Amino acid sequence: MSSKTPKILIYSHDSFGLGHLRRCRAIAHSLVGDFDTLSVLILSGSPIIGSFEFRSRVDFVRIPGVIKLRNGEYTPLSLHINIDHTLAIRSSIIEHTAKVFEPDIFIVDKEPLGLRGEVLGTLEALKQTDTRLVLGLRDVMDDPQVLKEEWERKNVYPALKDLYDEIWVYGPQDICDPLEGISVPDGVLEKLRYTGYLRRDLPTSALEQHAPSPFGEEPYILVTPGGGGDGVEMVDWVMRAYETRQRPLFPALIVLGPFMPAAAAAQFSERAEHLRDVEIIRFTPQIEPYLANATAIVGMGGYNTFCEILSFDKPTLMVPRVIPRREQAIRAERAEQSGLLKVLPIDRYPDSDLMAAALSDLPTLKPPSSAGVDNLLDGLDVISGRVGEIFGTYQSEDAARKLVNFKSAQA
Repeated sequence: MSSKTPKILIYSHDSFGLGHLRRCRAIAHSLVGDFDTLSVLILSGSPIIGSFEFRSRVDFVRIPGVIKLRNGEYTPLSLHINIDHTLAIRSSIIEHTAKVFEPDIFIVDKEPLGLRGEVLGTLEALKQTDTRLVLGLRDVMDDPQVLKEEWERKNVYPALKDLYDEIWVYGPQDICDPLEGISVPDGVLEKLRYTGYLRRDLPTSALEQHAPSPFGEEPYILVTPGGGGDGVEMVDWVMRAYETRQRPLFPALIVLGPFMPAAAAAQFSERAEHLRDVEIIRFTPQIEPYLANATAIVGMGGYNTFCEILSFDKPTLMVPRVIPRREQAIRAERAEQSGLLKVLPIDRYPDSDLMAAALSDLPTLKPPSSAGVDNLLDGLDVISGRVGEIFGTYQSEDAARKLVNFKSAQA
């Protein structure tokens, strides 16, 4: 280890959406709660990272943002320079930060080499030190053939074999396997550790005050498209159901997300003005209180939303996207097969009667816990246990307990 004070560096490329940032933040907050002297630094390209609160001993370095265009190419989010120059700046910041920070553990979120290979130099440099190199993967990455071709094109396999010490899969093995159908080099599968999903809790500030509700004490359905950038069709479909309904529906609170296109957000807000039981919130960095108070949830099926659905144990209707990745659709299909929720395929849009029927039935569905699936939400405990092993020291009773649970789970 680089010093007596343990340090973890987390990289999150964050070209779009909230998923990577929120996953990394959840891990960081959990770890500093378990290890009294641990510091965690997050490298992120998210343009809204400053909107979130961070616990003591968690901080971030904001690298220049990029966005992905419809043709698959990247372009700078704000800077009027070419993408290669932007990526060179990002890569330099990442590598210099790692050199100065001297992390004991370096966790790379989802992209093994970073955005267009920007983290490769940092991995190679840290490989010459005592830093433990960890790749963190979602439970589902994409359709296996698409992922296989993407990783071949990006030349990912040598890094999996030669650079990374461990690969953590943020889900249970029994539901989804991100490497299913992928032929990886010898030794890679032995590096995999399935953690379970990452439990979400109410933030301390929310526990100290009553969560607001636009409907008073009346029960409501929460509709969340996550970051919102690809959620226009889902939100439109829900609103059509309320506008044309032929049956009673619970009130709906729709949180559009910060990346919902401005024109669409304005149209949705205007339409909601004519509906007495539909309320719109543009964005909140603390969606947990609304999830906790909701009677049921409608979501698209992103990783973080799925973790929240399981954590707050709400009857759920998933409307997963299928473009540009089938990740959400695969996760939703597996979850429905496990009895955790119901799915309404997006290819049935914009059948408002079908959506209205689904919304009407939703509050009567059973919560995910009724499916009886074991070890769903052990992710943060398993990660803490493994980090305790790597550090070789356990600075809180919680961390020691989680290490015992971690070893029991691995036995």
